[in-house]
Amino acid sequence: MGRVVFFFQEALRALKRNGAPSLAAIVTTVVTVVLLGMLIPIFQTAQGKSEEVRDQLNVQYALYDDATKAEIAKLRGELEGISHVASVAFISKSQALKTLEGELKDKTIVEELHSNPLPNSFEVKADDASNLPAIREAVFPDGTKGEAISPIISNEFDRQQSSAKIEQVTSALKIVLTVITALLVLASLMLIGNTIRLSIFTRRREVEVMRLVGATRWFIRWPFMIEGVVVGFAGGLVAILILWLGKITIVDPLSDQIGVLAAQNNSTLGFPALIAILFAASIIVSTIGSGVTLRRFLKV
Repeated sequence: MGRVVFFFQEALRALKRNGAPSLAAIVTTVVTVVLLGMLIPIFQTAQGKSEEVRDQLNVQYALYDDATKAEIAKLRGELEGISHVASVAFISKSQALKTLEGELKDKTIVEELHSNPLPNSFEVKADDASNLPAIREAVFPDGTKGEAISPIISNEFDRQQSSAKIEQVTSALKIVLTVITALLVLASLMLIGNTIRLSIFTRRREVEVMRLVGATRWFIRWPFMIEGVVVGFAGGLVAILILWLGKITIVDPLSDQIGVLAAQNNSTLGFPALIAILFAASIIVSTIGSGVTLRRFLKV
């Protein structure tokens, strides 16, 4: 017990004596944790939004007006039997007109129609947006100008005209955000490690003297590792306070007005869990960084 108290006393004494390097390590930890605390929710929100857009992509098939209920039911079964089809929904003429009216800014356009020009249709959704081309090919084996799998299909139409482009953009967005997150995590680890290395480098003579007088490696290492715990704890605590203030003063008040900010409330990793992970990571990285960096100075 006495040795543990001694290690803590030595660590606190060293932090006071080496104020500038210790402060630099704490500031580096704060900046790193704040950046990660901002980027991770952004990454989750962007990924969630891209998945939401992908899930909304579908292809629709217009039906001839003289199609019978039996033919429609048969076609539904055929569409549901196609590989990668997640769901098939029948859209009646009245439903299609109501949807069109809701999307138009000028409601008088629909009111002036003497009849409903929209056809009955089937809305087909894929289990993944990337499988939509395969479904199109299965319904129109010879292309949209050829014959369909059923004679009651009039034509194919896609309400998301740029579905292929949306698919490409969302896929690219996920890759870019993943790469950015990985680079930031790697840069953060290197930045914290270099700052700790600088702090220990200023005290290398002290370590060398302790080794020459017979101190064991772990006897020297423990105070430095405790310093890492203190630096990580202090830096993580300040960063969490900054993130919490930003959440209650900026993010939460604007969530009702900005959909992207509101989406972070539904992310798989909630704010308390994110804070706990970042806080634990700041302590662990600082502690391990201190112990690993010290190894080169223990070789005397």
